[in-house]
Amino acid sequence: MKRVFSGVQPTGNIHIGNYLGALKQFVDLQEDHECIYCIVDEHAITLPQDPQELRNHILDVAALYLAIGIDPKKSIIFVQSDVSGHAELGWVLCCNCYTGELSRMTQFKAKSGGQESVGTGLLTYPVLMAADILLYDTDVVPVGNDQKQHIELCRDIAIRVNHRFKDTFVVPEGRFMKAGARIMALDDPTAKMSKSAEAIHSRISLLDEDNKIKKSIMRATTDSDGEIRFDPEAKPGVSNLLNIYSAFSGEEVEAVAAHFAGKGYGDLKKELVAVAQEALAPIKKNYEEIRHSEELKMTLRDGAERAGAIAEKTMKRVRDTFGLGF
Repeated sequence: MKRVFSGVQPTGNIHIGNYLGALKQFVDLQEDHECIYCIVDEHAITLPQDPQELRNHILDVAALYLAIGIDPKKSIIFVQSDVSGHAELGWVLCCNCYTGELSRMTQFKAKSGGQESVGTGLLTYPVLMAADILLYDTDVVPVGNDQKQHIELCRDIAIRVNHRFKDTFVVPEGRFMKAGARIMALDDPTAKMSKSAEAIHSRISLLDEDNKIKKSIMRATTDSDGEIRFDPEAKPGVSNLLNIYSAFSGEEVEAVAAHFAGKGYGDLKKELVAVAQEALAPIKKNYEEIRHSEELKMTLRDGAERAGAIAEKTMKRVRDTFGLGF
């Protein structure tokens, strides 16, 4: 079976954009792939974090992994910092990457905000992400469309090293959402849904109460012409709601739009509330049962051991390739 790797940062509450864009793929892929899913806490500290809050969020994300249906008997679930190979390979890859490549990254430009001086970790973040992927001889990386540039950099680094030292790394392929399926902010459908946005009704988190889900959807931005059709360019707000409905229901977005033909935005929003609440209810129930269980920590310890064994084989090959140690 092909090997899959992906990860999620333990910062803030995971929202439906994260879930529908990437995490839902995690569950589907484990049926016919060898899957490794990481909680990337080393990535989180590119920005200042409260240590105790970070530790709590690590367990929150791990519990959500299990709550959405990732099975630790089929997949490996672990915490990035528990496997030292991530940081070690990250340094090796930094020595095979160029500052020009990193400074051109769209997310670096956005997060640095044009500041003259920013934390080095913000610049080298994509290299650590490449290390995460290459450490496990990954074939497939399921991520959101906003990560395409990072996946391309990972591939470029792997190909560059392989050109110098043959067969050092497996060159991975990204697995992205279909065009038009990206989940956008409810209050501003021209921007992606974000955990860090100040407006709480810009997003729906997986653990939101039903009343919060309803308020966020009913307040969602649409437009003034009153027609329900899928047109992301001309009707981004309505199209975003149709995308969310489609992703939760499993229906094609065109079929969803046809279902609401001749109806009003209120009809769309009311039905979407019911669809979202129904889809998130079992996740919230599972999460409450798992979050404070001993099973959760045992799963992470077991996952770190299994991931570490794979990572060490790769690092032995890398050390031999680059002449590190003796």
